[in-house]
Amino acid sequence: MPDASTLSLRTSFRPGETWTDTNGNRIQAHGGSIIHVDGVYYWYGENKEHSTPGSGIWHWGVRCYSSTDLYNWEDRGLIIPPDENDPTSPLHPEQFLDRPHIMYNSRTGKFVCWIKVMTKHQSEQRSTVLEADSILGPYTIVNSWLRPLGMHAGDFDLVQDPEDGKGYYYFGRVHFEMICADLTDDYTDVTGYYSTHFPRRQPPFVREAPSYFRRDGRHYLITSGTTGYYPNPSEVAVADTYHGPFRVLGDPHPTDESRTSFHTQISSIFKVPGKKDLYITLGDRWVPHYTDDSSRALAAFEAHFAPENEGHVTPIEEFATIDTSQADYVWLPIRFEGEMAYIDWREEWSLDEFE
Repeated sequence: MPDASTLSLRTSFRPGETWTDTNGNRIQAHGGSIIHVDGVYYWYGENKEHSTPGSGIWHWGVRCYSSTDLYNWEDRGLIIPPDENDPTSPLHPEQFLDRPHIMYNSRTGKFVCWIKVMTKHQSEQRSTVLEADSILGPYTIVNSWLRPLGMHAGDFDLVQDPEDGKGYYYFGRVHFEMICADLTDDYTDVTGYYSTHFPRRQPPFVREAPSYFRRDGRHYLITSGTTGYYPNPSEVAVADTYHGPFRVLGDPHPTDESRTSFHTQISSIFKVPGKKDLYITLGDRWVPHYTDDSSRALAAFEAHFAPENEGHVTPIEEFATIDTSQADYVWLPIRFEGEMAYIDWREEWSLDEFE
């Protein structure tokens, strides 16, 4: 372990570089999000430290880090540990647990966490919901193996209305379309009211990884195509209400010649408190070696979207060949022109650049 006393504090973001915590260890918060609680930022996500090829381990729980400046992160440990003893548990390390999202419910006084779990053997995608009294846990399962609205639920985002606290659940109805479903008052289930968006005939065109943000009363979703861990062009859409209808505005990465969203998939978008108009996209670079050769990345993208490959779904076995323990992060600010949201590449940037 590196000597923490010799580590210098970060004063900027350096997208794509290996990001370490205040102890000098690689940060493990993949598919992550940020929640701001009592003046402290908490970054949480999938702990992939043991998810090496051949290990059979998809995750090792949900890990959380805290910070007061968004640059330097203290490891706060596993807020949701894996369940090593029960292979049927959604928290077992061989279950395909992804993309935790947490919201605080002021009505119940609970922190509510939703996770997506794709079963190892049945290839179904379902949701599991947990609750805790503190952002750092301990979390208890309150609703497991949920099929919201009777559907297979893939990548998702949770949204809370800033005025009335109502909750919304954007999720991919796997390989069909995107769903916006109203949450119950306690955020632990859906009410049954929902709307459908972005119907596409099949992968890789079906949208996944919805990342929501709200700006000037408008509702935005940035999504990606369905190509497994391999990156593809993002797509931004806007609506006047949570339930749409959404209008597709286009690729927010127009300067990226590789058409891979700068080799990332966006997992969530964070509005920085105290900043006038700063929204940060939190992206995962699941396959860092693709950046070694941009032509290789472009070729992979073109292969996924070639007509003869329409309808291709990346097999689960292929996921196991990716060393996600070495995945990196790309955090970039959003730039706005009118209603369009753009994401520009920056080798380095800081919060001080924004009002």
